[in-house]
Amino acid sequence: MSDETLSALRGQIDNLNFKILELYNERARVALQIAQRKKELGYPGYDPVREGEMIERLLAANKGPFDDLSIGRLFKELFKNTLELMESHQSQALLSSRRVHPQDTIFNLNGAPLGGANFTILAGPCSLETPQQIEEVAAFLAQRGLKIMRGGAFKPRTSPYSFQGLGLEGLKLFHQIAKRYHLAVLSEIDDPRTVEEAYPYLDMFQIGARNMYNYPLLREVGRQDKPILLKRHFAATLEEFLLSAEYLLQAGAHQIVLCERGIRTFERWTRNTLDLSAVPLLQRQSHLPVVVDISHAVGRRDLLLPLARAARAVGAQGLMLELHPQPQFARSDSQQQLDLQAGAQLLENLKEYGPLS
Repeated sequence: MSDETLSALRGQIDNLNFKILELYNERARVALQIAQRKKELGYPGYDPVREGEMIERLLAANKGPFDDLSIGRLFKELFKNTLELMESHQSQALLSSRRVHPQDTIFNLNGAPLGGANFTILAGPCSLETPQQIEEVAAFLAQRGLKIMRGGAFKPRTSPYSFQGLGLEGLKLFHQIAKRYHLAVLSEIDDPRTVEEAYPYLDMFQIGARNMYNYPLLREVGRQDKPILLKRHFAATLEEFLLSAEYLLQAGAHQIVLCERGIRTFERWTRNTLDLSAVPLLQRQSHLPVVVDISHAVGRRDLLLPLARAARAVGAQGLMLELHPQPQFARSDSQQQLDLQAGAQLLENLKEYGPLS
């Protein structure tokens, strides 16, 4: 059966559908231009106030037959799709993304490869305390063929009355002892003003979890010509984590390691909740190496071995581990640090799954 009027009306609908499609895509192209201009100006991408005002204007202009509720839903969905498109284009353009850099970033620090199929150990005390403490841990790592030692000289703490670290003098002492044992020095810097004076005593900068959002520090450290370990903030999404890495990359850094160290949840049996899903998710999105800090993740030494195994099983490219000759007397985070005997047992256990570097 055919009806000329029906066929004509259907033809009009078809033409309108194609016009809507053309306008929909044209609107998307303009929105992407707006997003690019906002990025150049440093403006936020999403503007909920303008979106609300636009909805109000559209509803005021609505003459039916669709009611305001239907029109509101339609345009809110359109705005949502456009925002997702803008975010997708932004993520594809990130310097940390695999679209920009398809191959894994792999680099060498003091003979220890970071990235790719390697599993690298970054171990040492939470806080640098005494020459004897640093010496004992350095000797322990060197005897086991490890190449990188971590240790905190500048310690941002929740309480201003807690031990804040030995500062620059502690870092100098750390450097002196570590070099005697042919170890690379990894330590946190928490203030852009200390970057220059700390530079000679570091082989790798660490940006701690609390400073993941410290953009002046990210820019300053990113300008240095040394590797950087960036820790995820305990309340940060993975998108925010990669955007922090983007500050480092934009500033000129290219040897960057991402460190998952647990996120804050409602769970009270552990200090944080280790987000192991972050490892494959970050590796899928980014070319940067991903390591796991098991010590800060849970704050309990009795859980470190199973979490170390789990981190390796999900494909982490390294492990950060806190060691202390006498954890019970440590000046910070004593409950999460292993003594040297337990540390040796953990490392031996991990060797069953492949070599350590």
